[in-house]
Amino acid sequence: MVKLYDGGVYLVKGADLVPESESEKVRALTGRTAEKAEAKKGTMAYGIIKAHNRADDMEQLRLKFDSMTSHDITYVGIIQTARASGMTEFPLPYVLTNCHNSLCAVGGTINEDDHKFALSAAHKYGGIYVPTNMANIHSYNREAMAGCGRMILGSDSHTRYGALGTLAVGEGGGELAKQLLGRTYDFAYPGVVAVYLTGAPRPGVGPQDVALSIIGAVYKNGYVKNRVMEFVGPGIAKLPIEYRNAIDVMTTETTCWSSIWVTDEVTKGYFVTHGRPEAYKKLDPAEVAWYDGCVYVDLSTVECTIAMPMHPSNTYTIHELQENAEDILHAVQEAANRQLKGVQMDLVSKYRDGGIWVEQGEIAGCSGGTYDNICAAADILRGRSCGNGAFSLNVYPGSMPAYSALLKNGRAFDLVTAGAVMRECFCGPCFGAGDTPANGEFSIRHTTRNFPNREGSKPGEGQLSAVALMDARSIAATAANGGRLTAATDLEVEYTNPAYEYDAGIYAKRVYNGWGKPEPAHELKFGPNIKDWPEMPALTDDLLVKVCSYITDPVTTTDELIPSGETSSYRSNPERLSEFALSRRDPQYVSRSKVLRQAERDRRAGKGLSDEIRAVYAALEKAGLKVDPEGTDIGSTIFANMPGDGSAREQAASCQRVMGASANFAKAYATKRYRSNCINWGMTPFLVQNPEVFELGDYIFVPGLRRAILEKNDDITAYAVKPDGRVTEFKCSVGALTDAERQIITDGCLINYYRNN
Repeated sequence: MVKLYDGGVYLVKGADLVPESESEKVRALTGRTAEKAEAKKGTMAYGIIKAHNRADDMEQLRLKFDSMTSHDITYVGIIQTARASGMTEFPLPYVLTNCHNSLCAVGGTINEDDHKFALSAAHKYGGIYVPTNMANIHSYNREAMAGCGRMILGSDSHTRYGALGTLAVGEGGGELAKQLLGRTYDFAYPGVVAVYLTGAPRPGVGPQDVALSIIGAVYKNGYVKNRVMEFVGPGIAKLPIEYRNAIDVMTTETTCWSSIWVTDEVTKGYFVTHGRPEAYKKLDPAEVAWYDGCVYVDLSTVECTIAMPMHPSNTYTIHELQENAEDILHAVQEAANRQLKGVQMDLVSKYRDGGIWVEQGEIAGCSGGTYDNICAAADILRGRSCGNGAFSLNVYPGSMPAYSALLKNGRAFDLVTAGAVMRECFCGPCFGAGDTPANGEFSIRHTTRNFPNREGSKPGEGQLSAVALMDARSIAATAANGGRLTAATDLEVEYTNPAYEYDAGIYAKRVYNGWGKPEPAHELKFGPNIKDWPEMPALTDDLLVKVCSYITDPVTTTDELIPSGETSSYRSNPERLSEFALSRRDPQYVSRSKVLRQAERDRRAGKGLSDEIRAVYAALEKAGLKVDPEGTDIGSTIFANMPGDGSAREQAASCQRVMGASANFAKAYATKRYRSNCINWGMTPFLVQNPEVFELGDYIFVPGLRRAILEKNDDITAYAVKPDGRVTEFKCSVGALTDAERQIITDGCLINYYRNN
């Protein structure tokens, strides 16, 4: 059972939940009257944030982090941004992992070129370099960097180490570049929601089942959006630490800002095992703590759960799906096909002979590839067989120390002899760069996401497979039945829960740790695909943009804004990568935007304006507006109802900017991190409540925009210009912006801002 409280609650002595409407009970439990303002300071999140805040108050935060981390899709762009802005060394520990662009045959030498660039940067600037396939980003940071009371900033959306007492935040690369330049992460103090765990999971119910149950309850209503999820309650003590880690990493899919957990002797044992006992300290809420809401989870009632295509919140219990297979499969199929363009998903055919059949299972990454998950899967498959049919099972341990322990205790042997394939430490199955199923196949995965294309299919080219998220235990149970969907609780299994034996020497032999030892004379190693950022123009007084994509889906993911998968090989080359912008969602976007980008280049070069743009200005003048055609930015823009769900990758915004975009228009932004990415790349994040006033192909003119942003005028008048010359006035706004964000937008991007300041 997952229950959401209406309104705020007090947590008393870490055990008793008291709704605000019954606050008199706090006095009965403590002997004193509840004081909401003081109780807000009683959360674990408040204490950690306060310790890292450099502002004078706790309302508008200016945070400095203890360490940072990036993987090989993002670190080149971040370092290049910081270099262009004047960075000379890393001012805090910065971990560079190589777990995304690890398939070095993709794109020729360019992936390995990025890795060598990172190693040279670790030498030059004093960083920490984790070689290819040594560990995925989050496994390494759990094992080597997390600590109770710390804060870690990562350029991956699943930067979550809350179960280890660490408030970790996934953000776009611009925010990491700010930290490298000694600046702060500026953010309004977030709400804090309690996640109250009670009871204990039944055997066979795994952390993904718990996580999906929570996501299914809170995602659609935005219950925890941009808030901190603070895990409390007696149920925590019943969970092993890796179980907690695997729940915690999935909090990203709720759209929360970060997470933190109560710590205890189990947490302490993790740090002792990993040779870092000093990283532990007890974290608890104060005697009385106030929360803006509460997610109540009775772990004993959680069932084996599946998230059907195409979102982690599209949840059913496996038994519910089995009992209503034809209806649910048809409903999910129809919903997916309304969202997809040019290709049709077929799930109904997966139901036959009284069962639901899948062709592939994946246990991988920061959520699935934990030691405990893989051991549980091995217990289920020991002495059984995956069969020699269409079904295949691939297992990716999260780190080489975990892989070593699985080899040593025989669990890897159990899996391999059952027909599973043990893979390297690689995040590919999470973002569409590893084990892509065949066209039309159905894959079940203990990974983080099942968004469109996350499995590597290309709907625009007629290629489509379907992905559902499940726990490793039920995936192993399905494997034991040759691909027939099976809940782990339906099998009799003796779970052995072997202790983890960590070998620190594996990292000591291969990881380069240059923190605090920069070598300024060390030369950066560039490959032919590593390019500098192109020049970005500052914002002019007025703005003219053409709507080059108009997306009416309820939510648009970052994967749709810039595809994952093989495109990641070009992430060190801004111009090349920008060619992929929206390519799987709106294939014509790039060609439309290029016309506007060239128009702006021509204007700046004094070559004059095209007939179309001259006609737009003529229509504006006819409507009585004063225009300055030779002194106005010309760019492209997109409209989406709610863009930016999912990944933190900055390229979702930077590719639009490189392609000539100057703005986004939206009813709302799905995540803070995507909106921040737009700002850091000089794109104005407009909010508009009546987007029907413009459509694809229309121009939007925003006079006085630069002044409005700098003078904090959020009542902005814009004009939509139709191809036939009709002009329609409408209102828009930019929402809350810090002074620095206003200057970044008007300077044209973060790089320009630092050059100018």
